[in-house]
Amino acid sequence: MKSTTRGTLAAVLLAAAAGAAAATPAAAAETVPVPVPLDGAETALGMELPKLGGEIPLPMPGAPDGPRYVEGRLLPDRALPQLPVGAALPGLGMRTPLPRVLGDDFDHVGVDAPANDVRALGPGATLDLPLTPPNPDNFGLPDPKLPAAGIVTPVLQAVPAADLGLGQGL
Repeated sequence: MKSTTRGTLAAVLLAAAAGAAAATPAAAAETVPVPVPLDGAETALGMELPKLGGEIPLPMPGAPDGPRYVEGRLLPDRALPQLPVGAALPGLGMRTPLPRVLGDDFDHVGVDAPANDVRALGPGATLDLPLTPPNPDNFGLPDPKLPAAGIVTPVLQAVPAADLGLGQGL
């Protein structure tokens, strides 16, 4: 095989491999499904049992907001930055038989509470020295001031949701 043919063949194989890798990206799962197997108990008891399943979130840490310079302070704002964490609320899926209390058309009830996104920021801290920046009116020396320290409170944001359904053979 000539070197140009081998080079062309190698380029085609590399392009095919890159195309296959781009077609199936490896993405991290945000939740892990957790089925609750009740099939054996259903068979042993000879009756219909609830169908249960859930989702457990995997917390994903994010990049913290770095310290920011603030005019008039010697130390940057938020000396200890807040760490963002993204995850999900645990999800739940349940289908269960319902004795025909509401009539023949309503023999099953289902609850579906999917995993919902949660955004959280950990606590942070801010600190300032008891000196001002250099003062040109004081021959370049800093002036004294009261020290400042504070805690930035954590933040939690979520929008939980759930669906309830009644029907025949959900």
